Amino acid sequence: MSDSPALLVIGECVADVVRLPGEPDRTHPGGSPANVAYGLARLGRDTTLVTQLGQDPDGRLIEEHLSSAGVRVLTDGRGGPTPSATVELDAAGRATYTFDIGWTLGPVEPGTPADHVHTGSLAAAVEPGADTVLDLIRPLRTHATVSYDPNVRPALMGDRARAVDRAESLVALSDIVKASDEDLRWLYPDEAPETVAARWLGTGPAVVLVTKGEGGAFALLPGASVGIGAQSVPVADTVGAGDAFMSGTLHALAGRGLLGAPGRDRLRTLDPEVLGEVLRHAVASAAVTVARAGALPPDANELAAALISAPVPEG
Repeated sequence: MSDSPALLVIGECVADVVRLPGEPDRTHPGGSPANVAYGLARLGRDTTLVTQLGQDPDGRLIEEHLSSAGVRVLTDGRGGPTPSATVELDAAGRATYTFDIGWTLGPVEPGTPADHVHTGSLAAAVEPGADTVLDLIRPLRTHATVSYDPNVRPALMGDRARAVDRAESLVALSDIVKASDEDLRWLYPDEAPETVAARWLGTGPAVVLVTKGEGGAFALLPGASVGIGAQSVPVADTVGAGDAFMSGTLHALAGRGLLGAPGRDRLRTLDPEVLGEVLRHAVASAAVTVARAGALPPDANELAAALISAPVPEG
């Protein structure tokens, strides 16, 4: 498998209106899948995003932002207002979200065949667009690996049991699953995140990664677990941290020829030491992002510099 795979991301774009006490609002391009696509393109990866964008100032802002990194943006042409989220930051830079979002994605022809497909967040949870996402992914899986990040937003998830069923369907379709401990606690409030991750691993994925904020992250393979601490940096805010972790993960896997259907068997026999290096890339990518305002993930040079001081994995 090539170390330059064609990557396809399917999901929402969101205009993040960042609100700090006593300061004027600032609008940043956002949306978890869009952030992942942007992060991958900044790292030099061949990346296409299938999404919805309005013909309005927020839509133009987001499309220009994505294009500036080299993301090819494909829409369903349905228009409508660009989704928005008000992001309120506390004194520690932790984010809470209020959404004004519709997700009605229609059929889109992705164009160039993809070697890897990523989805998640609202795009995989909010109907009716979430059904289109599943319809796009199922046939692509025959020639592409798949990754999924639930990126739970409780205010938009609807009924918890239905949200769990949809998440579990996507986990079973995926080769790589990333979630935060907060995601897993919302989906399964009576279970420890470690228990959920282990059960998910048994339903299909080759690897399950779980982020724990200041507690770092861990990843599970069949028969092995690898942990890593968070990288110590001054925190401006946490907007886009999980998405940068995801793009860093996929970038590292791509560089080792582990994405795409031909790499699927290798991914399923991944050496824990290699997974540890993948985690180092992921936490370093997140560290660069939290050290500056908004969802601005690293480029390749910034990631290389951050890796010098990245934590050493354990496991």
